[in-house]
Amino acid sequence: MLEIKTEEILLQTRGYTDIIDITPQVAALLKQTELSEGQVTVMVPGSTGGITTIEYEPGLIKDLPEFFDSIIPQDKSYHHDQTWQDGNGYAHLRAALLKPALTIPFKANSLLLGTWQQIVFIDFDNRKRNRRLIVQFMGLKKAG
Repeated sequence: MLEIKTEEILLQTRGYTDIIDITPQVAALLKQTELSEGQVTVMVPGSTGGITTIEYEPGLIKDLPEFFDSIIPQDKSYHHDQTWQDGNGYAHLRAALLKPALTIPFKANSLLLGTWQQIVFIDFDNRKRNRRLIVQFMGLKKAG
């Protein structure tokens, strides 16, 4: 029988394209579910953060913010900034590009990620934040 379990991950972020590897937390939550096979969706409620996978290594941790700065610079004036005066228009655009959720399959109670692939949350906002991520598992329970 299909089961659904919903959990949360709470994070404190620095903002400004802060990249956090959440793979260990997602894997630990999966182990607690005792589900053997299915999918997990990780989602950030909010419009200035995103979820993706990367190889979480020092070079890419520098490259990714530089990439976002090149296509959606922080120092440009955006219509959102003129409307709300909060200076984070760039954060909303970056998050819209990246997307707020990601689905990963799992089997034998393990995430089916590539060898060098980690799940990351990126906080694009222009300030520190307390973030809540929703982690929802859908799958089949272990036999026996």
